[in-house]
Amino acid sequence: MSKPTIVTVDDDPMVSAAITRDLASRYAADYRLVRTTSGAEALGVLIKLALRDQPVALIVTDQRMPQMTGIEMLEQARAHAPDAKYLLLTAYADTDVAIKAINDIGLDRYQLKPWDPPEERLYPVTDDLLEDWRRAHPEHTSDVRVVGHRWSDRSHDIKNFLTRNYVPYRWYDIERDAEARRLRDLADATTADLPLVLIPDGDTLRSPSTLDLAGALGLRTRAEQPLYDVCIVGAGPAGLAAAVYAASEGLSTVMVEREAPGGQAGQSAAIENYLGFPKGLTGSDLTQRAVAQVSRFGAEVVLARDVIGFEARGPVRAVLFDGSGEIEARALIVATGVSYRRLNAAGLDELTGRGVYYGTNASEASQTQGDDVYIVGAANSAGQAALNLSRYAKRVVLVVRAATLKETMSKYLIERITLAANIEVRYRSEVVAARGDGHLEALTLADRDSGVTDEVLSSWLFVFIGASPRTEWLGPDVARDDNGYVVTGQDLAGHDHPERWPLPRAPFNLETSVPGVFAAGDVRLDSMKRVASAVGEGAMSVYLVHRYLATI
Repeated sequence: MSKPTIVTVDDDPMVSAAITRDLASRYAADYRLVRTTSGAEALGVLIKLALRDQPVALIVTDQRMPQMTGIEMLEQARAHAPDAKYLLLTAYADTDVAIKAINDIGLDRYQLKPWDPPEERLYPVTDDLLEDWRRAHPEHTSDVRVVGHRWSDRSHDIKNFLTRNYVPYRWYDIERDAEARRLRDLADATTADLPLVLIPDGDTLRSPSTLDLAGALGLRTRAEQPLYDVCIVGAGPAGLAAAVYAASEGLSTVMVEREAPGGQAGQSAAIENYLGFPKGLTGSDLTQRAVAQVSRFGAEVVLARDVIGFEARGPVRAVLFDGSGEIEARALIVATGVSYRRLNAAGLDELTGRGVYYGTNASEASQTQGDDVYIVGAANSAGQAALNLSRYAKRVVLVVRAATLKETMSKYLIERITLAANIEVRYRSEVVAARGDGHLEALTLADRDSGVTDEVLSSWLFVFIGASPRTEWLGPDVARDDNGYVVTGQDLAGHDHPERWPLPRAPFNLETSVPGVFAAGDVRLDSMKRVASAVGEGAMSVYLVHRYLATI
């Protein structure tokens, strides 16, 4: 990749020179700076760069310019530099216009003038934008290659694991790519060996488990210490927040995740109501930032390990892994979140991972190009998925059991879905059957009022129908309600067996029926089921861990 470009736009020669100078003094080693003095000139530069296939990382433009304002220029720039980040320089009087541009043209940030000193006012904003752009545009294509079948559930699992753990890879479809067949023949592989995962300087992996794949990639799959202050099970928003606060406050910390950091929130195409991000951010962005913080403060992250049991061993709390292995800690935080519930319809189980998916990610969304896609669900997760998939699919159909979305989905999402030309909502409807030879080919939809059914052709069904916690591994000592949610704090007094609390003191707010075991986020009974509240509970759980450790 050639050196990415930062384009500056300002009609005032002195201001133009100043912004270009300040940016060059910090970024010239890694970026090419191009200075322009009008919107028209900037658009001309962007066209030349696009024809030369030279990447544009950032456009920094003044708002008040003659002939063409900064926002008007940025609106046209999207056609020439679709992935560039936008930073608008504006006066205080124009902040309302800048905020409106966040929704209208996808403005990333605005910066009030003057920006002196740049070390405090300009560079932190620019650093953040360029870091986001760099993450989305790695400098070279990874040599990790995956050879498999488009409709293979195992291929789907492998690609999902790589995507969610931010491992770049190249995908070769055995039915479509001659290179895929060549690699298969070179490996002397059979159909049962697919998918193949080819890793530089490593053995060819044949339909590997996620644990074997993680080990081959050099990801940590086992803990390094015999005993920790705190073990966190689950790396969603609550677990990540707990890891950041625990490690930053000096606790020896390990976090265990069976799939990938981020949880369900990590797969969200847009989190638009998270405090401090007026444009919103993707679940992937939030997860990457959080993982970087966890690493910075020194917490260990153990991946691809499924926790199947829990034991209280005197003052020690132990989690047991599937197969073999365990982690011991003085305190335990359960942050396993929830998983999408399975849709009960004929034929769906056989096609899961072969056109039927629970949740979605960017890899699956891009593969729906030009197809008809069906989504089951009526909450915010289904609405965000519909908007994301509509960027690629020819048509997106939201299948909703109720007569309206108003009770289950945020108003801003309903408005955007209503305005989307290629999104259709089928109310009072449900999926009752699916069929396909090797992969999904058709769905049967039923009208809930009349009972009339009709079959529709589609290779894609995404399901978002609520969630349930995976807490059976906690065993009988940790109190849970009938749905499996963990009971904590004062709710223990009203639970079926209040006598199970063994200590004279009252349990701490997020403490379970086993002292020293805490629950945070969606896995906890009566939690808010919001990213921000999960992060708050993760932070709060560490405060309570400190209080607990002071008592033992």
